[in-house]
Amino acid sequence: MSEWITAFLLLLGSLLMLLAALGALRMPDLLTRMHATTKAGALGGGTMVVAAAVFFDDGAVTARALAIVVFIILTAPVAAHLIGRAGYFVGIPLWEGTLKDELKDRYDPETHTLASEDKPEDRKSSAPAEDRDRD
Repeated sequence: MSEWITAFLLLLGSLLMLLAALGALRMPDLLTRMHATTKAGALGGGTMVVAAAVFFDDGAVTARALAIVVFIILTAPVAAHLIGRAGYFVGIPLWEGTLKDELKDRYDPETHTLASEDKPEDRKSSAPAEDRDRD
């Protein structure tokens, strides 16, 4: 029975990895490619590692497989975010069908800095009024 479960998980993982590869080829820009490859790639890799844990049916292998799956789930989105952010900052163009560019008005390409959403003069002080008057 475990061979069937292992075969199913390996097949599912390989199909998810194939889907990630197709997403990398078919998507129109860097950000959508990163989305497709991160989601499907992390799920595919995790599913294949779980298949190895089921196949070997050993506590040590299962513990290592669990650690690998947690590592993949924690690091894949962070890595994709950093790569996508770096791509945006070096000027890789967005797809013309992109509806919203939240960084457009906040990123200065000359200094490579991001402005916060609130400008310092727009922020209200949390100190009581009498403390503000003394400053």
